[in-house]
Amino acid sequence: MTETMRAVEITKPGAADVLQMADLPIPVPGAGEVLIKIAYAGVNRPDVLQRAGLYNPPANASDLPGLEASGTIAAVGPGVTIWSIGDEVCALLPGGGYAEYALTPAAHCLPIPEGMDLKEAACLPETFFTVYSNVFQRGALKAGERFLVQGGSSGIGTTAIQLANAFGARVFATAGSDEKCQACLNLGAERTINYRTEDFVEILRAEGGANLILDMVGGDYLPRNVKCLSDEGRLVQIAFLQGPKVELNFAQVMMRRLTITGSTLRPQSDLAKAKIAEALLRDVWPLLSSGQVAPVMDSEFALSEASAAHQRMESSGHIGKIVMKVA
Repeated sequence: MTETMRAVEITKPGAADVLQMADLPIPVPGAGEVLIKIAYAGVNRPDVLQRAGLYNPPANASDLPGLEASGTIAAVGPGVTIWSIGDEVCALLPGGGYAEYALTPAAHCLPIPEGMDLKEAACLPETFFTVYSNVFQRGALKAGERFLVQGGSSGIGTTAIQLANAFGARVFATAGSDEKCQACLNLGAERTINYRTEDFVEILRAEGGANLILDMVGGDYLPRNVKCLSDEGRLVQIAFLQGPKVELNFAQVMMRRLTITGSTLRPQSDLAKAKIAEALLRDVWPLLSSGQVAPVMDSEFALSEASAAHQRMESSGHIGKIVMKVA
């Protein structure tokens, strides 16, 4: 192994062109960590926010962007017994995925699902950790319930539609074009809503209201989400594309016994993320290995094309996941 690696740095907060290639030292795994030789890295909305200076990494994390990757274990730190050098994994990363090598806690790695290649596997960790923990653990979605996914054609959305459908929920999804709506239907949504031409509040209220909503939009969607929940419905907020501040009448929350909750994945403890990984391996990985659930691929870029990958993400034209080929 050489002592340096190719990586993509954020040279300063700004537009996509602030992402630049650099040669950096290869990190060394500490206790409980593994070093992954990266084959593919996933591109996610938090990477774009970090690049813009709006989402700082945790104090002990790499300042390089990149929260998920697939590849091969290149080295293990003291105390690691669950993985060996040469094992192929996909992993949730604390940061650093836009590079040839990255560190992560060993417990945040998962095996490549049967029949899946490394490119597909790189699309799994960030979205599946996020969706499973928020929809099923925090949101407690049950079979037969009405589930609304805001932004159904995103990486998070396409994952949420498939998992909710696989576990027996009735899935409704919003998207911004007929093409994106059709993609959501193809993944198992019962009804799609083009938010440019239809009112999701009216449609869900006609169905009896949503038992659970997964929202990434925020802004003026928040009071509208509350309005279209069923009595005792739950809203799980995981991002704020339109901002986190809005005026809301909480009398509805009290009178209809609603629950508003949410989370972000990156700041959670290593132990919390390890527990999510255990649940995914038990409950979701069999669905991936059987082909019942699969990542939706939008586009692939080279590591040196990170700026173009971010531009694709920011265009909102993508359906599913964007990845970068590293190896």
